[in-house]
Amino acid sequence: MSIVIEQPVEARLVAAAPRMPSIPATLHYDRRDPFAVRMTFPAPATLEGVEVCWTFSRELLAAGLRNAEGHGDVRVRPYGYDRTVLEFHAPEGTAVVHVRSGEVRRFLEATSELVPVGLEHLQLDLDHGLAELMRDAC
Repeated sequence: MSIVIEQPVEARLVAAAPRMPSIPATLHYDRRDPFAVRMTFPAPATLEGVEVCWTFSRELLAAGLRNAEGHGDVRVRPYGYDRTVLEFHAPEGTAVVHVRSGEVRRFLEATSELVPVGLEHLQLDLDHGLAELMRDAC
């Protein structure tokens, strides 16, 4: 069984212009990092011209489908019946994108099949992680 799930999504960038441009993005989940989700935007879709990747908790993404969640760099909230808003805050500014809630739900269902919610800790190799920390401390 695969240990990684990647799902392309269509994100709509909220901008001052009346029409929200559509940009490609990818949701990424790796069971080796079972609490985290990554959302990646390709270089042509970013102001800097380089790929941008945001990492945040799977729990935040799931909770944001129902209620406004997040107080830090990433915030998620529902918008109407079929959209979810993701806000990415950085020193350079804030990016706000709309994603279809159905795409987010399908992604989260796939991640839950790979690693059920509440059992993420079983995927962690704490002995290996501790050994790496101890090796680096010497």
